[in-house]
Amino acid sequence: MTADVTHRQVPVNGIEMHVAECGDGPLVLMCHGWPELWYSWRHQLRALGAAGFRAVAPDMRGFGRTSAPEDVAAYSIFHNVGDMVALVAALGKKRALIVGHDWGAPVAWHCALMRPDVFPAVVGMSVPHRRRGPRPPLETLRRGGKSDYYYFYFQEPAAEAEFSRDPRYTIARILYIGAGDTAREDRMSLYVDRAQGFLGGSRTQVPELPWLSEADLDVFAEAYRGSGFRGGLNWYRNIDRNWELAAPLDGATIAQPALFIAGNLDAIITGSLGRYALEELENVAPNLEGKILIEGAGHWVQQERPDEVNAALISFAREHLA
Repeated sequence: MTADVTHRQVPVNGIEMHVAECGDGPLVLMCHGWPELWYSWRHQLRALGAAGFRAVAPDMRGFGRTSAPEDVAAYSIFHNVGDMVALVAALGKKRALIVGHDWGAPVAWHCALMRPDVFPAVVGMSVPHRRRGPRPPLETLRRGGKSDYYYFYFQEPAAEAEFSRDPRYTIARILYIGAGDTAREDRMSLYVDRAQGFLGGSRTQVPELPWLSEADLDVFAEAYRGSGFRGGLNWYRNIDRNWELAAPLDGATIAQPALFIAGNLDAIITGSLGRYALEELENVAPNLEGKILIEGAGHWVQQERPDEVNAALISFAREHLA
């Protein structure tokens, strides 16, 4: 019998967090990325619940039905790690397998790095953990001649204005350009032409994706009409601040068992910066048990290839959440 997904608001770390949960057993906590929601884990919630786990997917800080503090500084990596630590306790548990995709991956990696007592194992998806660099990330990009990298555009009010103009189009377009099913010439670029914006100048109808229904798009669109995009963009506005805050962690490695999952067509790992991070992953996570690169999948791997992702997560959880 398929377990039901239930929803509630949980007070954690000074905010109200909306969580979706399914099943009973050892806790698996799943952190989504941008521009996403708990709903990005819809396939994993039921699969993990049916496999004997308590699967929980929150709307992360600033997203969906979770609180969105006004202060940009309230979106640092330390705030997000604190949210996950507090959520484990609020759910009546002492430990959890932490899983993160996209922006949720750095949260998961840092949860493992900072609180190994709470998170005995970690799964990162699409974004490899990176060694702390010698200078702030935005400065590093500027020195490398990459001032059109999307991190810079996301610092600006123009990004919010572009994305908020039509939330349903924004979500459809971003999911489309990041998908493995999309033709190569239409796939995501991490560099932004200011005249075209992140979404591109053309406002033509976005082609359908085989793994994304109109009803799925409706869920995302309704949430972003309500929340706007500012909360999620504020994560990017803390990139250099995160580097400063993480100074005490310089040189630290993740000791727990770790797993990395991504689509082999994901722009995050096919670009030069991502390829290098993927190659270096064993050096920062020496107990990495595998790099699963799913053929034909793009950036939204848990939505594009749910069966393969579910199988990998369940196997890893069974091994490390006895």
